Amino acid sequence: MIGTWMTRVATSWLVYQLTGSAMPLGVVGFAGQIPSFLLAPFAGVFVDRWNRHRLLVATQILAMVQSFALAVLTFGGWIKVWHIIALSVFQGLINAFDMPARQSFVIQMVEDREDLPNAIALNSSLVNGARLIGPSIAGVIIAITGEAWCFMIDAISYLAVIGSLLAMTVTAAETATVIRKLNVLEQFSEGWRYVKNSPPISKILLLLALVSLVGMPYTVLMPIFANEILHGGAYTLGFLMAASGTGALTGALFLASRKSVLGLGRLIPLMAAVFGAGLIAFSFSRLIWLSLILMLFTGLGFMIQMAVSNTLIQTIVDEDKRGRVMSFYTMAFMGTAPFGSLLAGSVAERIGAPYTLLIGGSGCIIGAIWFYRALPRLRQFVRPIYKEKGIIPEMQTGVMNASELRNAEM
Repeated sequence: MIGTWMTRVATSWLVYQLTGSAMPLGVVGFAGQIPSFLLAPFAGVFVDRWNRHRLLVATQILAMVQSFALAVLTFGGWIKVWHIIALSVFQGLINAFDMPARQSFVIQMVEDREDLPNAIALNSSLVNGARLIGPSIAGVIIAITGEAWCFMIDAISYLAVIGSLLAMTVTAAETATVIRKLNVLEQFSEGWRYVKNSPPISKILLLLALVSLVGMPYTVLMPIFANEILHGGAYTLGFLMAASGTGALTGALFLASRKSVLGLGRLIPLMAAVFGAGLIAFSFSRLIWLSLILMLFTGLGFMIQMAVSNTLIQTIVDEDKRGRVMSFYTMAFMGTAPFGSLLAGSVAERIGAPYTLLIGGSGCIIGAIWFYRALPRLRQFVRPIYKEKGIIPEMQTGVMNASELRNAEM
């Protein structure tokens, strides 16, 4: 993951150096994420059919090839923006299968379902710990040697992932998925109806999609803030991304320390609002130290909202639909981001990056208010599921007062 974050920073910086424009940054972001929007829902069908363990090994090998190609082209001085766009599309195709498979595979690695929230939070800690370290290293390497070594280190780092997967002892019973008699389109339709008819899942995904659309593209605009707004360079970009990663890591460790999913639901609108407020304040900042502090809050808000959304969905979803539902999660999280990246690049060309972030942050806060108003109704749907799974024991609810019961719910 350190290598992945190095590649993200190096790619955005390389595109900006090649073009000096905001629009290509948006186009590259769009190219890398649009496959998740188009293919992830159908990929989820195959995740429910295929061996997830073997699928993950294949996706990691292909991702290693993609990073190696970026390294070779950059080392040779042949790299063009169209190369980056094409390889971003290739990585997007990989992610369309990798992300729902990875999310669904978590449940197979965790023997006790009560440990699921901690497992997801610890995974987020790993990702965001790397997010803290990777951009900082990338900023130093870019400044000293250029972007190519970031890509090469990323390619080599995939060997650790592939080795870890191959070292796992996963029995056939654990990896076996139910082979449905329905065809792919019928399975897709079944998954869509399931999500649509589950208010908690559908509303969590809608808010996540909105925040990803209008808020997450802030990363695309970071080179502009580092270079033009804050008058820095590659070091500044690395520090900004690292600050966001520090906030995200803090949020992940907070979630990892929790002992239950009870009460997580209220964090979703709260953290979406924190993320939006952080973006708005960052758009006005012209001081590096203040911008770094505000990046802490944006990372904290977005990570907690994303991880809590993942945890709650994984907790309440039916096992035979897990792959398809997590593919819709992928579409909401990653699939809407390309449109946001393209939109952010286009809008920033016209009104500037600060006003673009101001609009995005405002959209996040509006979405948070909408979800908060719906939360009492969503609790009514989640309560029977929690009782069925033993999260809220039947006999316990009989002795709880109204306030305690409310605190022990989504």
